[in-house]
Amino acid sequence: MIRVKFKTKSNVDRSAADEGDDTYPSRDSYCARYYSLLLTSLASSFASTSGSSATAAMAVPADRDTSVSKKTEPLLPPVPFVPPKGPAFSVYSVGDVAGLARRHPVPCALTLSLLFFMGVEYTLRMVPASSQPVDVGFVHTRTLHRALAARPDLNSALAALNTVFVGMQIAYILWNFLVEGRPRSTVAALFMFTCRGILGYSTQLPLPEGFLGSGVDFPVGNVSFFLFFSGHVGGSVIATQDMRRMRRHSLAWTFDVLNMLQMLRLLATRGHYTIDLAAGLGAGFLSDILAGKYEEWKKYRTWQL
Repeated sequence: MIRVKFKTKSNVDRSAADEGDDTYPSRDSYCARYYSLLLTSLASSFASTSGSSATAAMAVPADRDTSVSKKTEPLLPPVPFVPPKGPAFSVYSVGDVAGLARRHPVPCALTLSLLFFMGVEYTLRMVPASSQPVDVGFVHTRTLHRALAARPDLNSALAALNTVFVGMQIAYILWNFLVEGRPRSTVAALFMFTCRGILGYSTQLPLPEGFLGSGVDFPVGNVSFFLFFSGHVGGSVIATQDMRRMRRHSLAWTFDVLNMLQMLRLLATRGHYTIDLAAGLGAGFLSDILAGKYEEWKKYRTWQL
């Protein structure tokens, strides 16, 4: 019988290998273990595809519980509201509280802004139902609004340029899907415009006073549109998010600048309220994140199937 030779620094008697010592296992034991594992894996795969319970029982060792499925997870008790070591604030010292603003400046600044706007909200007189909404963006673009109202040709030219920018967004998103084979931005756009349709129909805001329409503005033809929220802004955000993932930073910054100019024009022409533009920014980011979650879910489901 051929034995496996091991290199050791000490002159150990190899007779222990012949006597069945596990320190020096033989080649036969390695081969037997290898073929046993191979047959077990083949039998397990055959049992999972054919559904044969008898073959599965032969493939699984006797000491393994076969009643538990792979997808079954142990039921854990709910996490208690109070940690076993006590409340978290009980371990804070005076130095920790004093250094909170230095270690966490952003949450502290947000806390101050929360307190400030709570005071503004509870002391500001509400706009009567018979009056037009008060929009800070409209207030800061009065001069530009009067200039565009006095020159309809300039308004139409800016509207045409804005339509070209929207076409660039659509072309980029479709290129990702049809040419590059990356559907994330397309899924994000579909999700965002579906939500926009539901929200826009649910709350139909009145057209702002002094609206400057144009026949070449997107959607072309002076058709009606939902004010909340801005699909122009949200579509640009979806496109720039994809550009940054693909390291196309120059193109992303170009789209960001054009998006800012687009927002300025929409305020000047009273095409959207300020809240519509802000919600469009948030909707673009959120839709892109949800599209990424959808891709992860599809990959997981494909792997499971």
